[in-house]
Amino acid sequence: MPYNLTELIEQGEGTRLEFKSSISASHRIARTLTAFANTVGGVLIVGVTDDGKIAGVDSELHEMRKIEQATDFFVEPAITISYETRRVDGRLVLLIDVPESTDKPHYAVDEQGTRTIYVRSKDKSVPTNKLIISQESADNQLLQSPAVRTLIQFLRKNDSITAARMAQLVNISDQRATKLLRQLTEQGLLLMIDQPRPVRYSLKLSE
Repeated sequence: MPYNLTELIEQGEGTRLEFKSSISASHRIARTLTAFANTVGGVLIVGVTDDGKIAGVDSELHEMRKIEQATDFFVEPAITISYETRRVDGRLVLLIDVPESTDKPHYAVDEQGTRTIYVRSKDKSVPTNKLIISQESADNQLLQSPAVRTLIQFLRKNDSITAARMAQLVNISDQRATKLLRQLTEQGLLLMIDQPRPVRYSLKLSE
């Protein structure tokens, strides 16, 4: 993983990047790992605070044991990750690389055994009941349409959009808005998030 740690931290958290000062619990970090695998992959940096300060971790073994417990027991089906360590001013930082999976959907399993799909929406790992897998390539003509360009501009500034808000935004019926959002999801541009209701859509890759 030829990552530049300084550049990553300067980017800030986003669709493909999350910071953790430490791993609190295996079942909780499983949500982040699952969300990365279900979306476009990502890097989890452990030993860095939410605001990008390098705090370091006390024990590589202790943190990686929780990661391995997450991938072995709290993610179904299992995912493959890789990691490396960096030292910054004597502080130990872990970079955990989670590739986008070809075996979607993956479920995060909580302590009660409940299985939930998570996806990455900007800098958050959010639950959804269903993961729509892209079955077709993006329609460039559709992507260049005024309605879709307006939608993308909106979603670059906002976390998500509902069909009703989309209908208002581009002055079309709710039914047409729903159909368009679903089509863009099937083409891999958007993610559908249906917990909690109403159903919302976010950019699959916001950067």
